Amino acid sequence: MAEAVCKLCGGVGWRIIQKDELSAAERCQCAVENRAESLTRRARIPVNYAADSFDNFSNRGSKDLAQIQILLAGYCKEYPAVNPPGLLFIGEPGTGKTHLAVAVIRRLIENGFEAVFFGYQQLLDRIRAGYDPLSGESPREAYQEALEADILLLDDLGAHRVTDWVEDTVTSIITYRCNERKPIIATTNCPDPDMGVSNIERVADAGGPAHLLHKTLAEKIGMRARSRLFEMCQIIRMPKVGDFRQERQR
Repeated sequence: MAEAVCKLCGGVGWRIIQKDELSAAERCQCAVENRAESLTRRARIPVNYAADSFDNFSNRGSKDLAQIQILLAGYCKEYPAVNPPGLLFIGEPGTGKTHLAVAVIRRLIENGFEAVFFGYQQLLDRIRAGYDPLSGESPREAYQEALEADILLLDDLGAHRVTDWVEDTVTSIITYRCNERKPIIATTNCPDPDMGVSNIERVADAGGPAHLLHKTLAEKIGMRARSRLFEMCQIIRMPKVGDFRQERQR
C-alpha cells in the first residue's frame, strides 16, 4: 500500500505561503512530524518509558514537584540557550526521576533536537562487550555514540560495580561532553553530601560514629566525574512523594 502524500506540500516537505504580498517557503508540518518520529526512534527510549511526558506526570499535589515541572518546561523552551546545559536528577527510587528526564528529551525531540537514551549499566556493558570479537559490535561504537550524541540521557548513573575501568570510562565520557558543552541529562539514586543530610541515610554502629548506608555518587563514579557533572548540570533534587514505580505497575 502506497504511503499517503501530504496534501499541503505534495510530499516535498515545504509549502509556499503568502506574507505581506510576498511569497515565502516554510517547513511543512508533515516534515516536522516525520523528523520528530525519526528522532524518537533513534533515541531508543525503552518501551517502559516511551509514553512518559509532562502531560501524564502527576505531581501528587506537591508544590516542590510542581516547581520542578515549571523549571523543566522552561529549560526545554530555552534550550539550547541554557546554562549550565545539562540536568542531574538526584533522589530515591520511585520519585519520578526517569519519567521527567524522558519527558525532557521527548519535548526537545519535538523541538527538533537529537537525543539518545542509555541505561548506565547498559552503556558500560555494551562498551565492554565490544572488546569481545564474538559480540559483533565495535569496541568504540557505544562509547563513540555516548561521546558524540547531541543530548545524552544516562539513566541510573552509578548503578554498576565500581572498578578502575568503570571510573576511567565514565570520567572520559563526562569530561569530553563537559569540554564540548554537550549536555548530559542524568538520573541517580546515589546520595551526595552537597545535597543535604536528608538525601543521605546514615546509620550508627553501637558506640561508633555514623556512616553512610549507601555509597555516594563520588564513590560510584569517581570524584573527577562527579565534579565535572556538577559543573555542567543543573541539580534537580527530587522529593519523596509516594512511589511512581508502584503506580506504573497498577
